[in-house]
Amino acid sequence: MAKISSPEYEAKARALSEEEAERLLSRMSGKLPKRLHKEKLTREEALAIQLEVEDEQLQEWRKNMKALNTHIEETGKFKAMADKKSKK
Repeated sequence: MAKISSPEYEAKARALSEEEAERLLSRMSGKLPKRLHKEKLTREEALAIQLEVEDEQLQEWRKNMKALNTHIEETGKFKAMADKKSKK
């Protein structure tokens, strides 16, 4: 079954300039370019799906970075406490 993007992403895809659309198309991977090439999707649908995919990837990256920074802060605090104890 084909993945259908939300109306929000379809509107964003329509608002893209030609240059932005070309850049977005160049970043497509997986089955999406094949579906576009075989004309199972319109260019606008493919752009909307790619926008949605990239948005999801960005949210996942932000979540991972937040967890990593939290971990670094926590271990940094423990290192600072350990350094203080070793200096005594």
